[in-house]
Amino acid sequence: MTSILVATESTVLVVDADRRTMSPSTGLGDRPTCITADSATRRAWCGTQRGGAYRSDDAGGSWRSIGLEGQRIMSMTASPARPNLVWAGTEPSEVWRSENGGETWEQTHPLETLPSSPEWSFPPKPSTHHVRWIACHPFDADRLWVAIEAGALVSTLDGGRSWHDRVKGGPWDTHELAIHPNAPTSLRVAAGDGYFESDDGGATWRSPEDGLDVGYLRSVAIDPGRTEVVIVSASSGPRSAYAAGVSDGRLYRRDGSGPWERVRDGWPNPPNTIAPLLAAGKAPGELWAADERGVHRSNDAGVSWREVARYAATPNNLRGLCMLA
Repeated sequence: MTSILVATESTVLVVDADRRTMSPSTGLGDRPTCITADSATRRAWCGTQRGGAYRSDDAGGSWRSIGLEGQRIMSMTASPARPNLVWAGTEPSEVWRSENGGETWEQTHPLETLPSSPEWSFPPKPSTHHVRWIACHPFDADRLWVAIEAGALVSTLDGGRSWHDRVKGGPWDTHELAIHPNAPTSLRVAAGDGYFESDDGGATWRSPEDGLDVGYLRSVAIDPGRTEVVIVSASSGPRSAYAAGVSDGRLYRRDGSGPWERVRDGWPNPPNTIAPLLAAGKAPGELWAADERGVHRSNDAGVSWREVARYAATPNNLRGLCMLA
């Protein structure tokens, strides 16, 4: 069974993709901020505003608290390289690690020891910053990339015992970072300052943006079947990316070194939805997206999309999207 989990501003919704149904989960004690899942164990993890971390052992149906109470958790990622290794990022910017699915947590080496940290700042709250995204190497459990919103994309090779600072030419305001298991050091980034990609693990970067008519990118996914096909969501700016009713989000698709092309099949024109959240599926060509209308699926590597399930009530914001297959 394929389940899609959508974290809204108030709850987590479970989509049964085969039955095309959507239902709310139970047990969360605070508002969701982020979500991640591990298909191998059918477990999922959710971060919250101040209630700490939660885990689901039934594919998102119900949740229980697993610690980090009082922490504002902004990102969570389950490692694809090691079962039950889970990472959490907070505001202010810290990274926490659990080797046992979240039963206990250990803080990694402080991020704010990095030279660039005095320049980090989240524009709506300039006195602070947070870990927006954590991306794991598909096979090396100790290697990951951490996005600070805003100011840096940093990395570690030793599980957070030490950190490598941002590099010249890299993204400043990374929102999401996608990695394909067949190209584990090829990084694809959706950032507030545009699209970035690296083929050497982030040592050097380029920004191919031919065809993009807006420059604020929110989400990114890679076709499971072809590493050269990338989908991004974007908007004209931060104010029009996230809130239902006032947004102009859209999708773009790029195949290899060609230009970006606007995806129109399944998306409104002119654009009037949030910049959708994206997730790669399991089968070649399978991609998922969520906006305030519902959850959508593509079976042709993002060329066309069809709605799978619709919300009972329109959410104002979406906080996360993941798949359990």
